[in-house]
Amino acid sequence: MDERVLDHFRESIAIKQSSAELAPLIVAAARMMTQALLADGKILACGNGGSAADAQHFSGELLNRFELERPGLPAIALTTDSSTLTSIANDYDFNDVFAKQVRALGHPDDVLLAISTSGNSENVLRAIHSAHERGMKVVALTGRDGGAIAQALHAEDVELRVPAQRTCRIQEVHILIIHCLCDLIDAELLGAE
Repeated sequence: MDERVLDHFRESIAIKQSSAELAPLIVAAARMMTQALLADGKILACGNGGSAADAQHFSGELLNRFELERPGLPAIALTTDSSTLTSIANDYDFNDVFAKQVRALGHPDDVLLAISTSGNSENVLRAIHSAHERGMKVVALTGRDGGAIAQALHAEDVELRVPAQRTCRIQEVHILIIHCLCDLIDAELLGAE
């Protein structure tokens, strides 16, 4: 059992090291988000399962604070309103639970943070299409080969694709990327060292 645990640590470390090549793209994504916030825009975030938790984690870090004291920043996790989610899923289709919210809440100065470890979550993909219809930019956190989401992104969007196959490893890097984004946003807005 000890060796199994050590294997998890070794694999996690190796994937995080190989994901460090994403640094320039993480900076580009953070700049995009910071520009949106400076333009009185907001960040909408979505994902399923663990990625839903990551969307909520991100919005919590912005709305409350990350590591520095500052006013709250506008971010909404589209995964949290059970009445909205279930009404859309019941009246229309589960694949529309995020897209309908993006169409209702999104504006051209906003950014969508779309999280899918496989890159193939249909409801996240539809949210991306809705964001583009609203003139929004997209930051996509993906893994594996990027899936359908990688193909749906526009030139001005940013894909942060973790070079891994296992969902748990991809999620571990996604949360690290989210913490990087929060840190960079604070650094840009507050001039932090």
